[in-house]
Amino acid sequence: MLSLSLPGRVFLCRLPTDMRKSFDSLAGLVQTQLGQDPLSGDLFLFRSKRGDKIKLLYWDADGLAIWYKRLEEGTFVLPAADGQRDQVGEHGLVLRPAELAMLLDGVDLTSVKRQKRYQRPHLTATASAGVT
Repeated sequence: MLSLSLPGRVFLCRLPTDMRKSFDSLAGLVQTQLGQDPLSGDLFLFRSKRGDKIKLLYWDADGLAIWYKRLEEGTFVLPAADGQRDQVGEHGLVLRPAELAMLLDGVDLTSVKRQKRYQRPHLTATASAGVT
């Protein structure tokens, strides 16, 4: 049995992706479209144009790994850039690992209502450098 441990960060590429792409091409998309390092240990999610296929790319200790799923019926409904989630790069969103698990299980994330929780404010570059 294959088990995939979920990392702390999951990045979603909102652009439809050619599912013929493999390791190097997907790693290139991570860098160009999301502005992230594909070797960081984070998980990167790509969806096909029709929405019935997804690929997950991640660094697995000593090499890149791809997890691929094709639905026999239905589609994966990905969240839109609606201001609820952090955006990354030109075409990416940050998902929580729990949201990825729900998405893989067929849950439409737009119908999920999150309860308000404390979030630490994001520090600006000047504030984090000690400049006031």
